[in-house]
Amino acid sequence: MAEVDWGERDGNESQSRLGVPNQTGLILVSGPSRSGKSRWAEHLADRSGLPVTYLATGADRPGDDAWQQRVLLHRQRRPSHWTTLEVGGDLETALEQGRSGAAIRSDLTQGRRDWPLSIPIPEGSRPQDQASDPPLANGVAAASPANRSPLLLIDSLGTWLAHHLDLEDTAWLRRQERLLSALAQQRSPVLLVCEEVGWGVVPPTAIGGLFRDRSGSLQQRLMAQAAAAWLVVQGRALNLMALGEPVPPA
Repeated sequence: MAEVDWGERDGNESQSRLGVPNQTGLILVSGPSRSGKSRWAEHLADRSGLPVTYLATGADRPGDDAWQQRVLLHRQRRPSHWTTLEVGGDLETALEQGRSGAAIRSDLTQGRRDWPLSIPIPEGSRPQDQASDPPLANGVAAASPANRSPLLLIDSLGTWLAHHLDLEDTAWLRRQERLLSALAQQRSPVLLVCEEVGWGVVPPTAIGGLFRDRSGSLQQRLMAQAAAAWLVVQGRALNLMALGEPVPPA
């Protein structure tokens, strides 16, 4: 398996965190529109050597030709052996259903738009079926017959958030907490693509401002539980854990 630089500050520290039960192996990949963030996340996933489950959160938008073209390009770019689940706004449910067996499995074919309410977990994937976990490499367990849990690639946080902009603040906070909890419970690496918004431009609409505020606040909370993070700008990926320092809380 090729070595993967996941974007952590300290390899030993990150590896330790990923090995702790119930500690997330969350890897954030964020950037503005057309920055290359999705391609970078796909690159990391492909080089991991792990089976990959791609969780797509975008809406169908059947009358939006430009959107359909972008979705098609994403599908064509993904390796055919990856499993794809189009979960839309139900990302938390998919994560929760896969959590108990440390794997998300599906018989879905690529491009199909439904997914089972009960995701089957094959024999050998459950913790009781595994004698021991294989050693970690770069903070990620090597793919082996005893470790069939896939790396989860979620694209993206923003399209998931867009499904829930009509929620009142209290309902939104509950939904946000549920997502954070579901991510923290994952026992395999999770690559989460995030949109950077509001870079010097004030949204002209109230809904645009709400999206910006909720996205920015949620990403800060995600960073607090992330093992690694990348910022992708103009086709260049920057290791935020190595280059940045945490901002003091308000």
